[in-house]
Amino acid sequence: MITLYNTLTRQKETFEPIEPGKVKMYVCGPTVYNYIHIGNARPAINYDVVRRYFEYQGYEVVYVSNFTDVDDKLIKRSKELGESVETIADRYIDAFYEDVGALNVKKATSNPRVMNHMDDIIKFIKELVDQGNAYESGGDVYFRTRKFEDYGKLSHQSLNDLKVGARIEQGEQKEDALDFTLWKQAKPEEISWDSPFGKGRPGWHIECSVMAYHELGATIDIHAGGTDLQFPHHENEIAQSEAHNHAPFANYWMHNGFINIDNEKMSKSLGNFVLVHDIIKQIDPDVLRFFMISVHYRSPINYNVELVEAAKSGLERVRNSYQAIEEREAIATNIEDQSAYIEAIDDILKQFEAVMNDDFNTANAITAWYDLAKLANKYILENTTSTAVIERFKEVYKIFSDVLGVPLKSKESDMLLDEQVEALIEERNKARQNKDFARADEIRDDLKAQNIILEDTAQGVRFKRG
Repeated sequence: MITLYNTLTRQKETFEPIEPGKVKMYVCGPTVYNYIHIGNARPAINYDVVRRYFEYQGYEVVYVSNFTDVDDKLIKRSKELGESVETIADRYIDAFYEDVGALNVKKATSNPRVMNHMDDIIKFIKELVDQGNAYESGGDVYFRTRKFEDYGKLSHQSLNDLKVGARIEQGEQKEDALDFTLWKQAKPEEISWDSPFGKGRPGWHIECSVMAYHELGATIDIHAGGTDLQFPHHENEIAQSEAHNHAPFANYWMHNGFINIDNEKMSKSLGNFVLVHDIIKQIDPDVLRFFMISVHYRSPINYNVELVEAAKSGLERVRNSYQAIEEREAIATNIEDQSAYIEAIDDILKQFEAVMNDDFNTANAITAWYDLAKLANKYILENTTSTAVIERFKEVYKIFSDVLGVPLKSKESDMLLDEQVEALIEERNKARQNKDFARADEIRDDLKAQNIILEDTAQGVRFKRG
């Protein structure tokens, strides 16, 4: 039974999907005008873990995350670089895939783009106008916020409280300061589309509502994003979606905490704006991912060199213990008097599942992984080791690795193996010729521990990855 904290109700709730065995999940993606920063990486990693855990529990997950490829920032960048908005968006979408791929984030089921859904957006807005939930004014289209009685239910703010800080900006022709933009009239030389309201482009909030509706239907199970999106973005999504769809927009809302850099809020003005593209040139992406999940997703996280180094040490501890288990596999036997170890391993797995069932607590899940490593290090000191125990260790290590998305071996070590394996095979051949069978067997076992299997053929020794 999985429970998760629902921002809408401000409490943990048992997850009950709309369709049995299926999870429909929408995660707000980046605005693709630049490389993603570390703040974008946090939701990408956190909700990837959520997806992986649902899949581990047997759910089919339809995971949708959008790209905002039409936006003021993109238009500004287009003018600066003298390139089209679409060209810039294409470039940084490719960069996004490269960066999150390095962080071992699984590809979404779909990544809808605003430009590809313009007809759907225009139709959606027109229907809101026809229903009386929106209106045209001065070439723009606005949503009538007060007409949606539940406005403020996600951020837990009343309309009266919101009215205090609301104002009408120069050039806007709203009926009410609380109304928000669905369609913006085109400015000279800006990217635009034809519509019943005149040439223009969509407002930010309407984009996600339409793409979620198109990809997942009127009601979705989980909508997720950063805490900063609760208001006004997600609040406005709820209003326009539920007014249009006449159904709840999302049953569960998940929001991850902020990320600080050396205890300060990340911002360009402070000069601490950190791009993932740059970080992963200096830090192993696996370490960065391990660091990101070392804190519960709803809690703020502080990024600094010391904490990342601590995460690196923790990951090395896990990987070293796994390697030791693999090395013991070659000399394990079929003894059957070590069932207590299998029971202890299974207890740790239950501990892992319990904390993940409790609002996806990855911080405590890592503690369970450390417990597994501690038990593994104790076990390899035994005089004799059981094949069954070794296999169970490996199975549970793999479960933890797959769910948390952290590989058991570094990519760097794999590259070294590719370069060194032929030399090791040659050394083994010479050892066999010299009747140094102990060294030959040692090389074979070392390679096997690293998932490299040697095959003796008529053409000589070949290898393959296990």
